[in-house]
Amino acid sequence: MLVTTGQNPADTATEPVEAPTATTTSTAFYRRPGFLRSLAPVVLLLAWQFGSQSGLLSERVLPAPSVILAAGVEVFQSGALMDALAVSTQRVLIGFALGAALGVGFGIAAGVSRLGEYIVDPPLQMLRTIPLFGLIPLFIIWFGIGEQPKVYLIALGVAFPLYLNTFAGIRRLDPKLLELASVLQLSRTERLRNLILPGALPQILVGLRQSLGIAWLSLIVAEQINASEGLGFIVNNAREFLRTDIVIFGLLVYGLLGLITDSIVRSFELRALRWQPTVVR
Repeated sequence: MLVTTGQNPADTATEPVEAPTATTTSTAFYRRPGFLRSLAPVVLLLAWQFGSQSGLLSERVLPAPSVILAAGVEVFQSGALMDALAVSTQRVLIGFALGAALGVGFGIAAGVSRLGEYIVDPPLQMLRTIPLFGLIPLFIIWFGIGEQPKVYLIALGVAFPLYLNTFAGIRRLDPKLLELASVLQLSRTERLRNLILPGALPQILVGLRQSLGIAWLSLIVAEQINASEGLGFIVNNAREFLRTDIVIFGLLVYGLLGLITDSIVRSFELRALRWQPTVVR
């Protein structure tokens, strides 16, 4: 059925269509996620500074942010900060790579096969319940006080979240995907590359973010093991001289590094999972 509106079609055809303006497509800065996420830390810093200057917070226990910033500039200008960052970052990268390879590998082995689950899952679940930092004395006995116990402690902390999330992501795959793989007669390698890993990717990325947080947390503890370089050395050295400002600065650098790596993974997650619907607009 033809519906007439009483308007000449020629008029509507020649009527120019207005392009969307910048105000309709761009978001005001005060509504952007980056600005909103920075509000709480800024308010916290201002309250901290006010509390220190007014005497509510003891300078010996918790120095003002301005004092900690000055201590950070002092450490940076001495050249010790960049050297320590290089050493600590190297430890995290090596430990994370080792732990991620083990965690994802064991997760795939247990996720795609019942036999693999029976072999891999029980010992890993048993090891997972052992307090990570309680293993430090044993690691020192086994590997000494060099780089090995630090790297292995980080790797062990990274492996378990990635294993659990990879295993769960594979086991929660949509059964229709597996039926599709059977219909298409895909080989085991093709199923893993084209269906299983992409389908489990959201859960693996959750494990990746958890593992990165644990990696930096493990590094803080690991660098207390007779560290002669790295951020842990700066913090321990400052403790010997009762320099609370440098100790807190070192801890803030640890936190900042964790925040940066988490932001990198979040950016990758947004790009890799842009096909996935979200409830947050």
